[in-house]
Amino acid sequence: MSTSPFLRDFFRPPLWHDWGAGFVCQTRCEGLPDPRWGIWNSTLAQELGLSEIPTQEANVHFSGNGPQVPWCSAYAGHQFGQWAGLLGDGRAHTLGRDPAGNQEIQLKGAGMTPYSRRGDGRAVLRSSLREYLGSEAMAGLGIPTTRALALLTSSLPVRRETRETAAIVARVAPSFLRFGHVEHLAWHGFPAELKRLLDLLITFHYPAARHQPNPVLSVLEAVVERTAHLMAAWQSVGFCHGVMNTDNMSLLGLTLDYGPFAFLDRYDPQFIGNHSDQEGRYAYDQQPGIGAWNCAVLGSALSVLIDDEEGIQTVLGRYEPKFSTSLLSRFRRKLGWRKPLPEDPSLIESLLSLLHRNQVDFTRFFRFLAQDAVQAEPARLEDEAEFQGPSSWTEWVSAYRERCAQEESSTGVRAQGMRAANPKYVLRTYLAELAIRQAQQGDFAMARDLETVLRTPWDEHPEFSAWALAPPDWAGALTLSCSS
Repeated sequence: MSTSPFLRDFFRPPLWHDWGAGFVCQTRCEGLPDPRWGIWNSTLAQELGLSEIPTQEANVHFSGNGPQVPWCSAYAGHQFGQWAGLLGDGRAHTLGRDPAGNQEIQLKGAGMTPYSRRGDGRAVLRSSLREYLGSEAMAGLGIPTTRALALLTSSLPVRRETRETAAIVARVAPSFLRFGHVEHLAWHGFPAELKRLLDLLITFHYPAARHQPNPVLSVLEAVVERTAHLMAAWQSVGFCHGVMNTDNMSLLGLTLDYGPFAFLDRYDPQFIGNHSDQEGRYAYDQQPGIGAWNCAVLGSALSVLIDDEEGIQTVLGRYEPKFSTSLLSRFRRKLGWRKPLPEDPSLIESLLSLLHRNQVDFTRFFRFLAQDAVQAEPARLEDEAEFQGPSSWTEWVSAYRERCAQEESSTGVRAQGMRAANPKYVLRTYLAELAIRQAQQGDFAMARDLETVLRTPWDEHPEFSAWALAPPDWAGALTLSCSS
């Protein structure tokens, strides 16, 4: 099949394409047979200079059937706290960069690579659609993330827990470089490539580091800060990643690799999104600490280039205050507070304790509070049936009202800020499941509607208001694993 000269020449090599066999190789995709469009992200496509309408040429390229020979990279990492050795792009093929050179485009699920180990290099429709919707939901929330450009499906059978069908998601990011890339080059004896990796990061992503006394240490500090802010963002919207292995951590502070992720329904700080995580290492309340642990692993790997152990420890020590300050700031915005007061942390802590004890829906509660702020006669939390439980709200509500009275801004301004900080919609697990079930029957209508709603999750979207209700009872039986 002929291909458009524009698309054929669209992809520029990734910045790391010539770094040698210890880091990168080229390997052809195993394209999908009879590929069919699932979703095409027309908004992102236009940003990249692609057609708003999915074309047959785009179908060829993004289904892994194009003429280009993509690149795959090696990386290592710690999985569930244990050194896992060589890993790499087991089912990811980087087509290259867009013409502007700002974004890498990668196919996930286009077949085996030299790093597939015992895997088949394929992705199934279920996990591909979850990644597509999950990454776009996070982008809509304003949280740093990879993006999804396209989802293509096929009747090709793939065996997981059951027989499923194959799919490919085309994802986009300024870079897919991970903590695990640094670990691989540091611990497997590639100092020249590691130096080139840091030079690349400094040139294209952390240019201010070039002017610091120790540029590599400065990059570590920037990654630590971005990771701390990312963890605070996750916690503030009730997002649980599920598999925070170091090979799933972005050197740019992006949310990377959507597997068994979930947004909290009822607030439970010990919520475990990953059924495979039997010890709860990556539970919701453990994420901030794991972020710090992963940064420490990164610092250890970068010590190959940083001859300053004291400096590394000083930088790592800044993670906790950065995280705490960022999280407190986010919760202040959620509660409508602009002026920081010393009692804020204890009020927030007591609120979260009430949410937990009363088994309150996390997203719905904060959205209710935002709506409550605009009412002439505010509703009483004590009278809301869905918030009732073993613990009374009376004392906290009284303290909250007194705290809000100390704000200098008007009620209207406060309410507007709260609505902008508290989404009405998140990608609840049961919504993704319903979209998957329809897509498996060839119907992507719900998936496309979800994409639209999640792009602006703060808006009312009255025609989809049912998606903002508490999940049905059957949703509690849904489980997710590393194959999700």
